[in-house]
Amino acid sequence: MPTWLFLRRLRRSPAAFCGLVIILLLVLMALFAPWLAPLDPNWQDAAARLQGPSAQHWLGTDSYGRDLLSRLIYGTRPALGLVALVTLITLPAGLLVGILSGYYGGWLERGLMRFTDVVMSMPRLILAFAFVAMLGPGLVNGALALALTAWPAYARQARSEIQRLRHSDYLAAAEMMGIRGRRLLMGHILPLCLPSAIVRLALDLAGIILAAAGLGFLGLGARPPMAEWGAMIADGMQVIFDQWWIAAAPGAAILIASLAFNLLGDGLRDVLEPQHD
Repeated sequence: MPTWLFLRRLRRSPAAFCGLVIILLLVLMALFAPWLAPLDPNWQDAAARLQGPSAQHWLGTDSYGRDLLSRLIYGTRPALGLVALVTLITLPAGLLVGILSGYYGGWLERGLMRFTDVVMSMPRLILAFAFVAMLGPGLVNGALALALTAWPAYARQARSEIQRLRHSDYLAAAEMMGIRGRRLLMGHILPLCLPSAIVRLALDLAGIILAAAGLGFLGLGARPPMAEWGAMIADGMQVIFDQWWIAAAPGAAILIASLAFNLLGDGLRDVLEPQHD
């Protein structure tokens, strides 16, 4: 589908367009955080501990006297960074396993699908938390843990599509033209699997944002003192009844980011998979 046609159809969905705009704003916020944040996110002011929203600190301060708005802005970096890392790992791994098993079949399909079934049978979040606890906290370890439990769904989806198309006239014509092996897989089969995989990814990223916040809340995300939304909520929970704004600000950010990916995913499904309309 040409890019101009894709954007034209996407604009017809107000919800999807709104989600895309929010995501772009979050990306810009992460890129230009040093210029947007009013203060250093790690600068501590003991005299300004637990202050409410004011002209100097628009969202108030935390228990260390750090500016919450600055930390909220910088918190977009680990959140979107983890989303990007999970995407770069999950999508290629899942599509590779699904395409190989669906196209070649036989013992390769049986082996890959049994391994996929084993991974899918494990509790996703518990496995991810255990993996991070074993490797230690950190952005890369968190991305590896979430990707480890996310790729099987893409593999099964790609395998189902390839099985449906394996004996189609389209692939038969390509093989008659001498197109085989990697050229066939990458040039003809992969483009058939990408639309549905992208739709699933956009919807899954909402859950990835929540899972990343869960890792940060448990102290298994980015290493301190890096600003992270989940860790900010954990800090605010200690004083939630008196200084509610400390946990409310990052909670709202997580809600908005998750909602944006859900809206975008629904719009992409309508554009790329019109049979769902």
